[in-house]
Amino acid sequence: MPDSGYLTIGKVVKRLQPSYPDLSVSKVRFLEDEGLLNPTRTPGGYRLYSARDVERLEAILFLQKNRFMPLSVIREELDRAESPLEVMNGHPQETEELADDPEIVEKLHPIERIPELTGISVAFVRQLAEVGAISLRRSPHGRDLVDGHDFKLIRAADQLRRYGIGTKNLRQYVMAANRESGMFAQALAVYAKKAEAEGDRRQFDEALDQMLALTNAIRDCLIRSIVEENAPRSSE
Repeated sequence: MPDSGYLTIGKVVKRLQPSYPDLSVSKVRFLEDEGLLNPTRTPGGYRLYSARDVERLEAILFLQKNRFMPLSVIREELDRAESPLEVMNGHPQETEELADDPEIVEKLHPIERIPELTGISVAFVRQLAEVGAISLRRSPHGRDLVDGHDFKLIRAADQLRRYGIGTKNLRQYVMAANRESGMFAQALAVYAKKAEAEGDRRQFDEALDQMLALTNAIRDCLIRSIVEENAPRSSE
């Protein structure tokens, strides 16, 4: 796990238990004995689970609970696939189109459905919530819900993992967004009052979109300038 290191078996169970209440340390050990999991071992024999190990375990639990697949079939599917989420979600393009559906975006979804809707693990989504990048809602029945509007951020954060930028690195963006939101609110105050008086948000939304585009452009230019200044020079 680039962002938080390896997890002990107890922490893995604690992370996944909200979605799979029947999960226990003994069950994880059983799955290891059955050859479905192969965590790293410390010199003292303690199990340590990487992000991929956690996603593999989540895939096993998901396939048992939702597809009623036997462990022997699950093992074959996981060993054949490039990633655990591929087995859970089918074709990646189908998942991407589903997550972009306006009817999906405008709703709250049980966190257990996130792998099906976005192709991203529940464990990773919970990590995003822990650093404040997204907020989970709570249903009247005590289920954690994810806002469909957050799917775009969730997918972007998942893609950043490929470059070694994990959820802990996103804390600085959460802090920056909290600081900048006050500046935006002040600048948009006149548009907000007009929208409230006229019942029309179009000017407010257009101004917000333009401000976001401009501040993103400034941020991009500043970061690019600093990174390129320190990047290796071409020999040509």
